[in-house]
Amino acid sequence: MLYLKRKIDAFLSKWKANPDKKPLIVKGPRQVGKTESIRRFASENYTSVITINFVEEPKYKMITADGYKAADIIKNISRIDPSKRFIEGETLIFFDELQEFPDIATALKFFKIDGRFDVICSGSMLGINYHKIESNSVGYKTDYEMFSLDFEEFLWAGGYDDAFIDDMLTHMRTLTPFNELELSVCGELFLNYCILGGMPAVVREFIEKGTFEGSLETQRQLIADYKEDIRKYADGMDQTRILNVFQHIPVQLAKDNKKFQISKVASGARFRDYRGCIEWLNDAGMVNICYCLNFPELPLKGNYDETKYKLYFADSGLLVAMLDEEAQEDLRANKNLGVYKGALYENVVGEALVKAGYQLYYYKREDSTLEQDFFVRTASSFRSRSRPREARRNLCVRSSPVISMRIFTMASNLPPEISGSVTIFIRSRTFARFCSNGIWRVSRAKSCNVLML
Repeated sequence: MLYLKRKIDAFLSKWKANPDKKPLIVKGPRQVGKTESIRRFASENYTSVITINFVEEPKYKMITADGYKAADIIKNISRIDPSKRFIEGETLIFFDELQEFPDIATALKFFKIDGRFDVICSGSMLGINYHKIESNSVGYKTDYEMFSLDFEEFLWAGGYDDAFIDDMLTHMRTLTPFNELELSVCGELFLNYCILGGMPAVVREFIEKGTFEGSLETQRQLIADYKEDIRKYADGMDQTRILNVFQHIPVQLAKDNKKFQISKVASGARFRDYRGCIEWLNDAGMVNICYCLNFPELPLKGNYDETKYKLYFADSGLLVAMLDEEAQEDLRANKNLGVYKGALYENVVGEALVKAGYQLYYYKREDSTLEQDFFVRTASSFRSRSRPREARRNLCVRSSPVISMRIFTMASNLPPEISGSVTIFIRSRTFARFCSNGIWRVSRAKSCNVLML
């Protein structure tokens, strides 16, 4: 099976090289490639790999019967399977499907103290189990959040090397126009990524076949698997409510006003009844929440209305899979996004920002059409409090597509009072417009804006 190079590969190598490394928890949505990447890393770097899958082998939930000390757990693993070899300094213990047995996270502290074996845990962070795992072994573990493929990883999967990617990024950093060939290739690649998303199963199928054949079926199977997880891990009445929210996201994103309205989900639905459902989907890594700011100024955290928000899918391919049949045909055959154009591009930008480690915020004035789709605080943005609001409203910026999780500030020739701010536009003809236009005024016309504060 074709292995897809991922950014976690470099992280795992660096983690192993650290002489004072802590047990590692790799968390993230289901089917984003966590197990595959860890197993490949383990096979290439360890003499012995002890894999414990708590879904496939529930008998291993008994390994903590004598306590959480490393020696006791190792003894019980050996009792269940005497063939497993524990070689000091050359063994990786891999606990997979952690959400099925979150109690094992308590043992990570003792494995760190013991120090004889490396330990990696992996699992889909679903529902309350996510919070339970977070509270265990604080200070004795390292966390790594994994997502579906970003655009750079998508390019790697297609065989494009770092030189090609660096050249693309150089064009955008320096605002150097693409030639016609570059424009055609880059535009096609980005549109393919928007349609397919970054779920490994979908990307691998596309790369192996060279066509979109089967991609929709694979995407829809992933949706079905996500729904099954909701039924499996969500409690009681929340199952129906969570499913209702999940299924209403595409419809509400297709509106001009993309704010998610609970009242549209079910008759008599109220925010207080659905708040936990939305948080559940976010914790499970299925959606990204974008909260509405009370005012377009710092601090962003603590300056938002929790009752006003947009919901985006964590992977654009999942959004595409839930579109109606007519939209699917237009999208794949004619490359026409129709009414979902704004929804898809906003989803892609929100996804890129989350993968880059940002929380999502937007601003919409109720008494006007003024709206900014995304606000992001950067490390160099501490002067933004002093910027006049008038300057922000009249912000004139360079345009750039979002590429490979990297968000670039390109504000060298902006007025000093707004230096450090940038608006990133995603449009239906991103690359073409980028070539012919150097600087654009902020516009809502088929655009997705990111204001860096």
